[in-house]
Amino acid sequence: MKKINNPILKGFNPDPSIIRVGEDYYIATSTFEWFPGVQIHHSKDLINWEVIAQPLNRLSQLDMRGNPDSCGVWAPCLTYDNGIFYLVYSNVRSFDGNWKDTPNYLVTSKDILGDWSDPVYLTSVGFDGSLFHDDDGRKYFSSMIVDHRKGKLFGGIILREYDPLAQKLIGVQHKIFEGTELGLTEAPHFYRKGAYYYLITAEGGTEYGHAVTVARSKQITGPYEVHPDNPILTARNHPSAPLQKVGHADLVQTQDGDWYIVFLVGRPLTEQGFCILGRETAIEQLAWSDDGWPYLLTGKVPRTEVPSIETTSITKSESIKYHFDQSFLSIDFQSLRVPVAEDWCTLTARSGFLRLYGRESLSSFHEQSLVARRIQHFDISVTTYLEFEPSSFQQMAGLIFYYNTYHFHYLHLSTDESTHRLLNIVTCDKHKFTEPLDDPIDIGKGVGVLLKAEMRRESLQFYYALTENDWHPIGPVLDASILSDDYVRDEKIRYRPAFTGAFVGLCCQDLTGEGVCADFDWMEYEVL
Repeated sequence: MKKINNPILKGFNPDPSIIRVGEDYYIATSTFEWFPGVQIHHSKDLINWEVIAQPLNRLSQLDMRGNPDSCGVWAPCLTYDNGIFYLVYSNVRSFDGNWKDTPNYLVTSKDILGDWSDPVYLTSVGFDGSLFHDDDGRKYFSSMIVDHRKGKLFGGIILREYDPLAQKLIGVQHKIFEGTELGLTEAPHFYRKGAYYYLITAEGGTEYGHAVTVARSKQITGPYEVHPDNPILTARNHPSAPLQKVGHADLVQTQDGDWYIVFLVGRPLTEQGFCILGRETAIEQLAWSDDGWPYLLTGKVPRTEVPSIETTSITKSESIKYHFDQSFLSIDFQSLRVPVAEDWCTLTARSGFLRLYGRESLSSFHEQSLVARRIQHFDISVTTYLEFEPSSFQQMAGLIFYYNTYHFHYLHLSTDESTHRLLNIVTCDKHKFTEPLDDPIDIGKGVGVLLKAEMRRESLQFYYALTENDWHPIGPVLDASILSDDYVRDEKIRYRPAFTGAFVGLCCQDLTGEGVCADFDWMEYEVL
């Protein structure tokens, strides 16, 4: 029997919602400000997972222009009933201050690959919305409720019936669960087993105190009794465990009757240190006791290896070279806040090249020309070939390691008043911009340039070459740990929220408004 290696979804893939339809397993994860919204992963064996769909792929479903960093799509809930897939999600518009703007929506599809419907608005009472399909055909929406009074924020779990014909919530809103003593109660999911409705929640916050708790009731509206050994899953008292921040879980039953639980985790560089790969998704085995409560098979702390169902599948290589020779981008790439469109990102304007037309700056919450993929390994090399002819110092293009608008490392080509083409590095760290090179590198006119970066855990080194394999380091070794939730969420500075993960990608800026273009021949992501 093969082992499942945790995490099963590496890199920024938090808040998993899992279902099984026949022999197929699907997990939906949060994408926050990255477009398209929601990643849906598919597996036959719980070991090998592949992103097959990003269902919120048009502005009518998801308009995130102006959304702050780490807002946007939070905690999707994927369910299935009578031939229809249902997806509930929040598009968080603001999160600073006492009030939170957290509209929740529902889209549906008969095919997991789409097209998915235009959204039905549900409510804005809170976030982490969830849909439950009861055995009698009734459907219920639940979420945490935001309580702004005296800065409380987490106000417990609410429940309200959903009418699929009227496409709206109906009846009375019930407050069904206050949470346990761990507090910060969120991420509700419901299950029905035997005589009971089971409510699973995340508590303790999404950092190192994170945990999974369970309650049950014979009536869906309560009252709910709590599990006698809550939390059932956590690493909060085990600082040396390799999987930390354990919480925000969902359950699934295999076709053979076995139970598994999926949940988010972080892998810190040091004990309870920085998790530079963001919040990831892991899995564990679950069993039900004679008195009807779920437990992990092995204590409360998840393992890095878990026994799996029988499989004959082969794990694929995780290194990849993107040749940009098709008419569409790989599903690995996402953009910030808005869809990829031909007027700024095209694979057809120049055959075999990805062309980006420069738009707004890296500080913009609206329309950046940036496409990037998740960093999913601690040790990587990323390389690209760029052709770019800037005419102003306000025009830039290059290779970026990006967390959010105020945390990134950017190796870019630009120019100055002498019209020399110059390679330079910009680092943004908590809104402070630095250029670590004393003098930019003059590469002359009319030639392309190879750009490369090697990230080895918290160390990042840029390189350039004008001819193949003639690599030269550029700039000092940079601190990649600034591209982590833990660093960004420094409580002394309170730059928040910070819920995403590190990306590496290609971008182009043109602050003159002339729309200069940059051409990238390929990009290679290599696991070292």
